[in-house]
Amino acid sequence: MSGSPEVAEGAVRTLVPARIDRLPWSRFHTRMVVALGVAWILDGLEITVASAVAETLTEPETLALSSTAVGLMATVYLAGEVVGALLFGNLSDRLGRRNLFMITLGVYLIGSGLTAFTLGNGPGWIAFLYVTRFIAGMGIGGEYAAINSAIDELIPARYRGRVDIAVNGTYWAGAVIGTIGTYILLNHMSLSVGWRIGFLIGPVLGVVILLVRRHLPESPRWQIMHGHERAAETTIAGIEREVAATGHELPPIDESKAMEVKPAERIGFVALTRVLFREYPQRAVLGASLMISQSFLYNAIFFTYTLVLGKFYGVPASETPIYLIAFAAGNLLGPFTIGHLFDTVGRRTMISGTYILSGVLLAVSAAMFYAGWLNAVTQTLCWCVIFFFASAGASSAYLTVSEIFPLEVRAKSIAVFFAIGQCVGALGPGIYGALIGDGSRPGRLFLGYLLGAAVMIIGGVIARALAVNAEGRALEDIALPLSVTGRGGQTRSEGAGSPFST
Repeated sequence: MSGSPEVAEGAVRTLVPARIDRLPWSRFHTRMVVALGVAWILDGLEITVASAVAETLTEPETLALSSTAVGLMATVYLAGEVVGALLFGNLSDRLGRRNLFMITLGVYLIGSGLTAFTLGNGPGWIAFLYVTRFIAGMGIGGEYAAINSAIDELIPARYRGRVDIAVNGTYWAGAVIGTIGTYILLNHMSLSVGWRIGFLIGPVLGVVILLVRRHLPESPRWQIMHGHERAAETTIAGIEREVAATGHELPPIDESKAMEVKPAERIGFVALTRVLFREYPQRAVLGASLMISQSFLYNAIFFTYTLVLGKFYGVPASETPIYLIAFAAGNLLGPFTIGHLFDTVGRRTMISGTYILSGVLLAVSAAMFYAGWLNAVTQTLCWCVIFFFASAGASSAYLTVSEIFPLEVRAKSIAVFFAIGQCVGALGPGIYGALIGDGSRPGRLFLGYLLGAAVMIIGGVIARALAVNAEGRALEDIALPLSVTGRGGQTRSEGAGSPFST
């Protein structure tokens, strides 16, 4: 980065984005992805642990909670995620990615850790339990916004799709860890102790990751767009030195990708609404439809799968963890095996394809279920195949909303669409729980499955029409930051474009 006589007053000329995107993959990138990507493992772990110990918390030797009180724990946690995403997403755009991904992990550690110290079932302790679940949810919700922003801004463009999809898919690794951990704890330890240790698994892992995150840099893209040009230069130079030290030869910098940047004023949610729905209306529709579709499907199926196994197939509650591990494995394999196709085949084809295919497969399996052709094992196998594709599609929803809006509102955009998806998706468990009932009317659940299939297919059709061809493109080519006043020797008025034209 250097000054230039042609640069407008108050602006700086920068090559920071071009320098990031030219980097070869290195240990720096691997370390960053591991340290940041653990957020989804923690979320999968947290939700699985809470689900696994739900029945245990109704026992007299634990907290002796009512079923209603236990069910409310999940609602409170999801509400915390929404509030945390909106609060910390806004702060991430204002204060930086690094500051927030340290804070959000700390908030999660406090909330989940304190949950284990709920000592009774009196009104005060019940309030304490709900507050700690809300705080844990806030931390994880904030992680979604801060982490997706940081990963996208630090990963070279040609790897961004596969990395983001794989990282989001690791939610299911957390689900496996949580399932195995709670199965051991609840079957080989005192229930009064086992459920508490279950809620401490995530915080122990989080403390280790917090130490690793201390050494990660701030996003130099965020720094340069917010007027911290010296800090951005120091950060990108440090990253380049670390990459070069591993034996990689750095490609030359493309000077034509230089940008002129003049930091924009602080953008709140009112201005964000203008950017999303007036300047990028099609992208807003795309983001909302993808997030709503995948959230509704996942909340509907995942939160009721044990009811289906028990009510329709007679699977004892003690054996359901085995089926969950198989279900989670299918979800985990999808993003890791076909994620690279989102960078090669392309976003539009893969996003629409995974959504539509998973919807069609769900409809086919629904017909098989209604015909009585399935048992517990084959039903789980069907789910594994369906969610092999649906998981990659769901991960691509987070990828999409994190890369198609300007940098200055990236984290807030993720937060808004995450909140929209969660609020609509929260209807799923209630609807499907009612359809399942006592397991005597499979026709009702058959119609419910067709509804879920239709929602995913509609999401895929919308993606086919509106998806942005973002594969291999710099974030600044997909959505020009609001701070950019010129690019490649041109000003906006001379045709460099506007933040709303790409």
